[in-house]
Amino acid sequence: MDRPAIVVFGAAVQADGRPSPSLRRRIGYGAEAAAVWPDAPILCSGGVGAAGPSEASVIREGLLSHGIAAERLVLDEESLDTLQSAVATVRFVRRRGLDGAVICSDRYHVPRIRMLLEVLGVRGRAGPTAPGFQGTRPYYVAKMYLREALAIPYDLAIVLVRRAELLALTR
Repeated sequence: MDRPAIVVFGAAVQADGRPSPSLRRRIGYGAEAAAVWPDAPILCSGGVGAAGPSEASVIREGLLSHGIAAERLVLDEESLDTLQSAVATVRFVRRRGLDGAVICSDRYHVPRIRMLLEVLGVRGRAGPTAPGFQGTRPYYVAKMYLREALAIPYDLAIVLVRRAELLALTR
């Protein structure tokens, strides 16, 4: 992937507007990817959840605090779930004529994102990740792995049934 997009996938924002531990990790992964691919544009993806500002705007602020140039950052504040973020990623990659996407998310989340991107015709690769889940309780991590195990076949079925419609959204 010579000309990728870096995509930071959203996670919960706390009621006071601060990133959750998951979102903090993903921002850190995005900052690491930005150093590896210094010319890559960065898509910050995630709408407004249960509380606070949009996930994308919190990602943007976090990346700015890591010294990432504002000109590299593009916000997707419409996506409310992983599938919508994947469609937004495909649209972003295609419209900019890029080679694929570097996925910045937690390790348990990356396989589903890669699958969605691939089915929609965009190569995805895992971005930097760290061992462990700093700041996250083991119960929550186990719950997320279980959620992904259920979400992969569910999202795959949706994408296969709605593929033409979803691809039309990416043009």
